Amino acid sequence: MNPVYLDYAATTPVDERVLKAMLPYFSAQFGNPSSVYSYGRIARAAVAKAREQVAGLLQAEPAEIFFTSGGSESDNWVLKGMAFALRRAGKGNHIITSQVEHHAVLNACAWLEQQGFSVTYLPVDEFGRVKRETVEAALREDTILVSIMTANNEVGTIEPIAEIGAMLQARQIFFHTDAVQAAGHIPLSVAELHVDALSLSGHKLYGPKGIGALYLRRGFMPDALVHGGGQERDMRAGTENTAGIVGLGKAAALAREELATEWERLSELRDWLMAEIKTIPRCWINGDEEYRLPGNVNFGVEGIAQDTLLIRLDMAGFAVSAGSACSAGSLMPSHVLTAMGQSADRAGSAIRVTLGRYTTKDMLQRLVEALKMTVASIRKQSV
Repeated sequence: MNPVYLDYAATTPVDERVLKAMLPYFSAQFGNPSSVYSYGRIARAAVAKAREQVAGLLQAEPAEIFFTSGGSESDNWVLKGMAFALRRAGKGNHIITSQVEHHAVLNACAWLEQQGFSVTYLPVDEFGRVKRETVEAALREDTILVSIMTANNEVGTIEPIAEIGAMLQARQIFFHTDAVQAAGHIPLSVAELHVDALSLSGHKLYGPKGIGALYLRRGFMPDALVHGGGQERDMRAGTENTAGIVGLGKAAALAREELATEWERLSELRDWLMAEIKTIPRCWINGDEEYRLPGNVNFGVEGIAQDTLLIRLDMAGFAVSAGSACSAGSLMPSHVLTAMGQSADRAGSAIRVTLGRYTTKDMLQRLVEALKMTVASIRKQSV
Protein backbone atom coordinates (compact mmCIF):
# COMPACT_ATOMS: atom_id res chain seq x y z
CA MET A 1 0.00 0.00 0.00
CA ASN A 2 1.39 3.40 -0.96
CA PRO A 3 2.02 5.77 1.97
CA VAL A 4 -0.45 8.62 2.39
CA TYR A 5 0.84 12.12 3.11
CA LEU A 6 -1.51 14.13 5.33
CA ASP A 7 0.75 16.81 6.83
CA TYR A 8 0.37 19.64 4.32
CA ALA A 9 0.54 22.25 7.09
CA ALA A 10 4.14 21.17 7.74
CA THR A 11 5.15 21.43 4.09
CA THR A 12 3.77 20.82 0.63
CA PRO A 13 5.34 19.12 -2.39
CA VAL A 14 6.51 21.45 -5.12
CA ASP A 15 3.85 21.51 -7.82
CA GLU A 16 5.18 20.19 -11.15
CA ARG A 17 4.08 23.42 -12.85
CA VAL A 18 6.11 25.39 -10.31
CA LEU A 19 9.16 23.21 -10.83
CA LYS A 20 8.89 23.65 -14.60
CA ALA A 21 8.84 27.43 -14.20
CA MET A 22 11.90 27.33 -11.93
CA LEU A 23 14.18 25.02 -13.92
CA PRO A 24 15.53 27.52 -16.51
CA TYR A 25 16.82 29.79 -13.72
CA PHE A 26 19.15 27.07 -12.46
CA SER A 27 20.87 26.72 -15.81
CA ALA A 28 20.12 28.59 -19.04
CA GLN A 29 18.87 31.77 -17.34
CA PHE A 30 21.35 31.81 -14.45
CA GLY A 31 22.13 35.52 -14.55
CA ASN A 32 22.37 37.82 -11.54
CA PRO A 33 19.32 40.13 -11.47
CA SER A 34 21.60 43.04 -10.53
CA SER A 35 23.70 42.73 -13.68
CA VAL A 36 23.03 45.19 -16.53
CA TYR A 37 23.63 42.86 -19.50
CA SER A 38 21.04 40.53 -21.04
CA TYR A 39 21.49 37.64 -18.59
CA GLY A 40 20.80 40.01 -15.72
CA ARG A 41 17.89 41.70 -17.44
CA ILE A 42 16.16 38.36 -18.04
CA ALA A 43 16.55 37.38 -14.39
CA ARG A 44 15.45 40.83 -13.22
CA ALA A 45 12.30 40.62 -15.36
CA ALA A 46 11.52 37.20 -13.84
CA VAL A 47 11.84 38.60 -10.32
CA ALA A 48 9.58 41.51 -11.23
CA LYS A 49 6.94 39.14 -12.63
CA ALA A 50 7.03 37.04 -9.47
CA ARG A 51 6.62 40.16 -7.35
CA GLU A 52 3.46 40.97 -9.33
CA GLN A 53 2.17 37.42 -8.88
CA VAL A 54 2.64 37.45 -5.09
CA ALA A 55 1.07 40.91 -4.92
CA GLY A 56 -1.89 39.60 -6.91
CA LEU A 57 -2.52 36.83 -4.39
CA LEU A 58 -2.76 39.43 -1.60
CA GLN A 59 -4.41 42.19 -3.66
CA ALA A 60 -1.41 44.39 -2.89
CA GLU A 61 0.95 46.49 -4.99
CA PRO A 62 4.16 44.87 -6.34
CA ALA A 63 6.28 47.58 -4.67
CA GLU A 64 4.88 46.43 -1.31
CA ILE A 65 6.31 42.90 -1.67
CA PHE A 66 9.77 42.03 -0.33
CA PHE A 67 11.29 38.58 -0.85
CA THR A 68 12.79 36.73 2.12
CA SER A 69 13.94 33.20 2.92
CA GLY A 70 10.58 32.23 4.42
CA GLY A 71 7.91 32.96 7.00
CA SER A 72 10.21 32.93 10.02
CA GLU A 73 12.52 35.50 8.47
CA SER A 74 9.59 37.67 7.44
CA ASP A 75 8.18 37.56 10.98
CA ASN A 76 11.51 38.35 12.60
CA TRP A 77 12.32 41.15 10.19
CA VAL A 78 9.06 43.02 10.51
CA LEU A 79 8.75 42.62 14.29
CA LYS A 80 12.33 43.60 15.11
CA GLY A 81 12.72 46.12 12.30
CA MET A 82 9.49 47.98 13.03
CA ALA A 83 9.86 47.79 16.82
CA PHE A 84 13.23 49.51 16.77
CA ALA A 85 12.20 51.99 14.08
CA LEU A 86 9.04 53.01 15.93
CA ARG A 87 10.74 53.23 19.33
CA ARG A 88 13.54 55.34 17.88
CA ALA A 89 10.89 57.66 16.44
CA GLY A 90 9.46 58.12 19.93
CA LYS A 91 6.22 56.27 19.26
CA GLY A 92 6.43 53.95 22.24
CA ASN A 93 7.78 50.69 23.58
CA HIS A 94 4.82 48.28 23.89
CA ILE A 95 4.06 45.27 21.67
CA ILE A 96 0.99 43.01 21.67
CA THR A 97 0.75 39.46 20.36
CA SER A 98 -1.16 36.30 21.30
CA GLN A 99 -0.26 33.18 23.26
CA VAL A 100 -0.96 30.91 20.25
CA GLU A 101 1.39 32.46 17.70
CA HIS A 102 4.02 30.51 15.79
CA HIS A 103 7.35 30.40 17.63
CA ALA A 104 8.86 32.68 14.97
CA VAL A 105 6.71 35.43 16.48
CA LEU A 106 6.80 34.31 20.11
CA ASN A 107 10.57 33.90 20.21
CA ALA A 108 11.13 37.17 18.37
CA CYS A 109 8.96 38.93 20.95
CA ALA A 110 10.86 37.24 23.78
CA TRP A 111 14.10 38.56 22.27
CA LEU A 112 12.61 42.04 22.00
CA GLU A 113 11.75 41.88 25.70
CA GLN A 114 15.47 41.38 26.34
CA GLN A 115 16.07 44.60 24.39
CA GLY A 116 13.84 46.54 26.74
CA PHE A 117 10.48 46.29 24.98
CA SER A 118 7.30 45.50 26.91
CA VAL A 119 5.27 42.63 25.38
CA THR A 120 1.71 41.57 26.21
CA TYR A 121 0.73 37.99 25.29
CA LEU A 122 -3.03 37.87 24.87
CA PRO A 123 -5.18 34.89 25.92
CA VAL A 124 -7.53 33.09 23.54
CA ASP A 125 -10.89 31.39 23.98
CA GLU A 126 -11.45 27.62 24.00
CA PHE A 127 -11.43 27.61 20.18
CA GLY A 128 -8.12 29.43 19.90
CA ARG A 129 -9.64 32.74 18.80
CA VAL A 130 -8.28 36.15 19.80
CA LYS A 131 -11.17 38.51 20.38
CA ARG A 132 -11.05 42.07 19.10
CA GLU A 133 -12.19 43.31 22.51
CA THR A 134 -9.23 41.56 24.13
CA VAL A 135 -6.80 43.34 21.82
CA GLU A 136 -8.49 46.68 22.38
CA ALA A 137 -8.41 46.28 26.17
CA ALA A 138 -4.67 45.58 26.07
CA LEU A 139 -3.79 48.78 24.16
CA ARG A 140 -1.72 51.38 25.94
CA GLU A 141 -0.59 54.88 25.07
CA ASP A 142 2.83 53.46 24.22
CA THR A 143 1.59 50.53 22.09
CA ILE A 144 3.48 50.58 18.79
CA LEU A 145 2.89 47.19 17.22
CA VAL A 146 0.39 44.32 17.24
CA SER A 147 0.99 40.89 15.65
CA ILE A 148 -1.83 38.32 15.41
CA MET A 149 -1.69 35.32 13.06
CA THR A 150 -4.30 34.96 10.33
CA ALA A 151 -4.89 31.26 10.99
CA ASN A 152 -3.37 28.93 13.54
CA ASN A 153 -0.88 26.38 12.29
CA GLU A 154 -1.94 23.70 14.77
CA VAL A 155 -5.72 23.83 15.14
CA GLY A 156 -6.58 25.79 11.98
CA THR A 157 -8.68 28.47 13.68
CA ILE A 158 -9.04 31.59 11.54
CA GLU A 159 -8.67 34.77 13.56
CA PRO A 160 -10.88 37.91 13.19
CA ILE A 161 -8.07 39.84 11.52
CA ALA A 162 -10.29 42.30 9.63
CA GLU A 163 -12.09 43.32 12.85
CA ILE A 164 -8.85 43.73 14.76
CA GLY A 165 -7.20 45.49 11.84
CA ALA A 166 -9.97 48.04 11.41
CA MET A 167 -9.81 48.91 15.11
CA LEU A 168 -6.02 49.29 15.05
CA GLN A 169 -5.99 51.24 11.80
CA ALA A 170 -8.36 53.79 13.31
CA ARG A 171 -5.82 54.23 16.11
CA GLN A 172 -2.84 54.30 13.72
CA ILE A 173 -1.16 51.32 15.38
CA PHE A 174 1.06 49.14 13.18
CA PHE A 175 -0.55 45.72 12.58
CA HIS A 176 1.24 42.60 11.34
CA THR A 177 -0.25 39.19 10.62
CA ASP A 178 1.54 35.90 10.11
CA ALA A 179 -0.41 34.42 7.18
CA VAL A 180 1.93 31.52 6.48
CA GLN A 181 -0.85 28.93 6.91
CA ALA A 182 -3.53 31.03 5.26
CA ALA A 183 -1.92 32.47 2.12
CA GLY A 184 -3.04 30.58 -0.94
CA HIS A 185 -5.69 28.65 1.00
CA ILE A 186 -8.27 31.29 1.94
CA PRO A 187 -9.03 34.62 0.23
CA LEU A 188 -6.75 37.41 1.48
CA SER A 189 -6.91 41.11 0.73
CA VAL A 190 -4.51 43.30 2.67
CA ALA A 191 -6.86 46.24 2.27
CA GLU A 192 -9.88 44.35 3.60
CA LEU A 193 -7.83 42.92 6.46
CA HIS A 194 -6.53 46.40 7.35
CA VAL A 195 -3.01 45.03 7.90
CA ASP A 196 0.23 46.94 7.51
CA ALA A 197 2.39 43.84 7.11
CA LEU A 198 1.85 40.18 6.25
CA SER A 199 4.20 37.19 6.16
CA LEU A 200 3.98 34.15 3.89
CA SER A 201 6.12 31.17 2.93
CA GLY A 202 6.56 29.38 -0.40
CA HIS A 203 6.68 25.81 0.83
CA LYS A 204 3.23 26.07 2.42
CA LEU A 205 1.56 26.68 -0.97
CA TYR A 206 3.32 24.19 -3.27
CA GLY A 207 6.37 26.34 -3.89
CA PRO A 208 9.98 25.61 -2.91
CA LYS A 209 11.49 25.79 0.55
CA GLY A 210 13.81 28.65 1.43
CA ILE A 211 11.71 31.41 -0.11
CA GLY A 212 9.03 33.65 1.36
CA ALA A 213 7.71 37.16 1.23
CA LEU A 214 6.80 40.08 3.42
CA TYR A 215 4.03 42.47 2.43
CA LEU A 216 4.75 45.94 3.81
CA ARG A 217 2.29 48.75 3.30
CA ARG A 218 3.66 51.85 1.59
CA GLY A 219 4.88 54.44 4.05
CA PHE A 220 6.38 52.04 6.58
CA MET A 221 10.12 51.49 6.75
CA PRO A 222 11.52 48.92 9.20
CA ASP A 223 15.22 48.80 9.91
CA ALA A 224 17.05 46.90 7.17
CA LEU A 225 17.39 43.17 7.72
CA VAL A 226 20.71 42.61 5.92
CA HIS A 227 23.19 45.34 5.06
CA GLY A 228 25.24 45.15 1.89
CA GLY A 229 24.12 45.74 -1.67
CA GLY A 230 20.97 47.50 -2.75
CA GLN A 231 18.73 44.49 -3.31
CA GLU A 232 15.07 44.66 -2.23
CA ARG A 233 15.22 48.44 -2.23
CA ASP A 234 18.15 48.55 0.21
CA MET A 235 16.13 46.53 2.75
CA ARG A 236 17.59 43.03 2.33
CA ALA A 237 21.02 42.80 0.75
CA GLY A 238 22.25 39.73 -1.08
CA THR A 239 21.93 38.25 -4.55
CA GLU A 240 18.33 37.30 -5.18
CA ASN A 241 17.29 33.64 -5.12
CA THR A 242 15.91 33.96 -8.64
CA ALA A 243 14.77 30.35 -9.08
CA GLY A 244 13.09 30.34 -5.67
CA ILE A 245 11.43 33.70 -6.31
CA VAL A 246 10.12 32.47 -9.67
CA GLY A 247 8.79 29.36 -7.92
CA LEU A 248 7.03 31.40 -5.26
CA GLY A 249 5.52 33.65 -7.92
CA LYS A 250 4.20 30.71 -9.94
CA ALA A 251 2.86 29.02 -6.81
CA ALA A 252 1.07 32.22 -5.83
CA ALA A 253 -0.45 32.58 -9.29
CA LEU A 254 -1.68 28.97 -9.29
CA ALA A 255 -3.09 29.33 -5.78
CA ARG A 256 -5.00 32.44 -6.83
CA GLU A 257 -6.44 30.69 -9.90
CA GLU A 258 -7.49 27.54 -8.06
CA LEU A 259 -8.34 28.94 -4.62
CA ALA A 260 -12.14 28.90 -4.90
CA THR A 261 -12.47 25.35 -6.20
CA GLU A 262 -9.79 23.96 -3.88
CA TRP A 263 -11.25 25.74 -0.86
CA GLU A 264 -14.65 24.14 -1.55
CA ARG A 265 -13.20 20.68 -2.23
CA LEU A 266 -11.00 20.61 0.86
CA SER A 267 -13.72 22.03 3.10
CA GLU A 268 -16.01 19.15 2.12
CA LEU A 269 -13.29 16.59 2.80
CA ARG A 270 -12.44 18.27 6.12
CA ASP A 271 -16.05 18.26 7.28
CA TRP A 272 -16.49 14.62 6.30
CA LEU A 273 -13.34 13.63 8.19
CA MET A 274 -14.32 15.57 11.32
CA ALA A 275 -17.74 13.90 11.30
CA GLU A 276 -16.13 10.46 11.05
CA ILE A 277 -13.69 11.17 13.86
CA LYS A 278 -16.55 12.22 16.12
CA THR A 279 -18.03 8.73 15.76
CA ILE A 280 -14.99 7.25 17.52
CA PRO A 281 -15.71 7.01 21.27
CA ARG A 282 -13.98 9.63 23.43
CA CYS A 283 -12.62 11.64 20.53
CA TRP A 284 -13.05 15.38 20.02
CA ILE A 285 -12.17 18.14 17.56
CA ASN A 286 -9.77 20.89 18.59
CA GLY A 287 -10.27 24.43 17.31
CA ASP A 288 -13.15 26.35 15.81
CA GLU A 289 -15.21 24.14 13.50
CA GLU A 290 -16.75 27.09 11.62
CA TYR A 291 -13.90 29.60 11.31
CA ARG A 292 -11.31 27.05 10.22
CA LEU A 293 -8.78 26.49 7.46
CA PRO A 294 -10.25 24.23 4.77
CA GLY A 295 -7.60 21.53 5.11
CA ASN A 296 -7.08 21.37 8.87
CA VAL A 297 -8.41 18.66 11.21
CA ASN A 298 -6.96 18.59 14.71
CA PHE A 299 -8.44 16.09 17.15
CA GLY A 300 -7.77 14.39 20.46
CA VAL A 301 -8.19 10.78 21.56
CA GLU A 302 -8.79 10.32 25.27
CA GLY A 303 -6.26 8.16 27.07
CA ILE A 304 -3.88 7.66 24.12
CA ALA A 305 -0.61 9.58 23.95
CA GLN A 306 -0.01 11.27 20.62
CA ASP A 307 3.40 9.65 20.07
CA THR A 308 1.88 6.18 20.43
CA LEU A 309 -0.84 6.95 17.91
CA LEU A 310 1.56 8.69 15.53
CA ILE A 311 3.90 5.70 15.45
CA ARG A 312 1.07 3.25 14.84
CA LEU A 313 -0.41 5.39 12.05
CA ASP A 314 3.03 5.78 10.50
CA MET A 315 3.44 2.00 10.51
CA ALA A 316 0.06 1.80 8.78
CA GLY A 317 1.33 4.17 6.07
CA PHE A 318 -0.11 7.54 7.13
CA ALA A 319 2.01 10.67 7.63
CA VAL A 320 0.22 12.87 10.17
CA SER A 321 1.62 15.01 12.98
CA ALA A 322 1.17 16.08 16.57
CA GLY A 323 1.06 19.76 15.64
CA SER A 324 3.64 22.28 14.52
CA ALA A 325 6.53 20.78 12.57
CA CYS A 326 8.81 23.34 14.23
CA SER A 327 8.07 21.76 17.64
CA ALA A 328 8.50 18.13 16.56
CA GLY A 329 10.33 16.13 19.21
CA SER A 330 9.39 18.51 22.03
CA LEU A 331 8.29 16.84 25.26
CA MET A 332 6.19 19.84 26.20
CA PRO A 333 2.44 19.86 25.45
CA SER A 334 1.26 22.18 22.69
CA HIS A 335 1.39 25.81 23.78
CA VAL A 336 -1.63 26.41 21.54
CA LEU A 337 -3.84 23.79 23.20
CA THR A 338 -2.78 24.73 26.73
CA ALA A 339 -3.54 28.38 25.93
CA MET A 340 -6.99 27.16 24.86
CA GLY A 341 -7.49 25.80 28.37
CA GLN A 342 -6.70 22.13 27.80
CA SER A 343 -4.89 20.04 30.40
CA ALA A 344 -1.44 18.65 29.64
CA ASP A 345 -2.91 15.16 29.25
CA ARG A 346 -5.64 16.31 26.89
CA ALA A 347 -3.21 18.41 24.85
CA GLY A 348 -0.80 15.47 24.79
CA SER A 349 -3.30 13.37 22.87
CA ALA A 350 -3.75 15.79 19.95
CA ILE A 351 -3.22 14.70 16.35
CA ARG A 352 -3.14 17.07 13.37
CA VAL A 353 -4.27 15.87 9.94
CA THR A 354 -3.88 18.44 7.18
CA LEU A 355 -5.21 17.96 3.67
CA GLY A 356 -3.93 19.39 0.43
CA ARG A 357 -3.94 19.52 -3.34
CA TYR A 358 -3.36 15.79 -3.78
CA THR A 359 -5.63 14.49 -1.00
CA THR A 360 -8.52 12.28 -2.10
CA LYS A 361 -11.63 10.92 -0.39
CA ASP A 362 -10.25 7.41 -0.74
CA MET A 363 -7.13 8.38 1.24
CA LEU A 364 -9.27 9.73 4.07
CA GLN A 365 -11.51 6.69 4.09
CA ARG A 366 -8.44 4.52 4.50
CA LEU A 367 -7.19 6.80 7.29
CA VAL A 368 -10.48 6.53 9.17
CA GLU A 369 -10.44 2.75 8.93
CA ALA A 370 -6.85 2.63 10.19
CA LEU A 371 -7.60 5.15 12.95
CA LYS A 372 -10.60 3.25 14.25
CA MET A 373 -8.71 -0.05 14.25
CA THR A 374 -5.64 1.47 15.88
CA VAL A 375 -7.55 3.25 18.64
CA ALA A 376 -9.55 0.10 19.42
CA SER A 377 -6.37 -1.98 19.48
CA ILE A 378 -4.48 0.38 21.81
CA ARG A 379 -7.42 0.65 24.19
CA LYS A 380 -7.88 -3.12 24.26
CA GLN A 381 -4.22 -3.61 25.14
CA SER A 382 -4.40 -1.07 27.94
CA VAL A 383 -7.37 -2.72 29.65
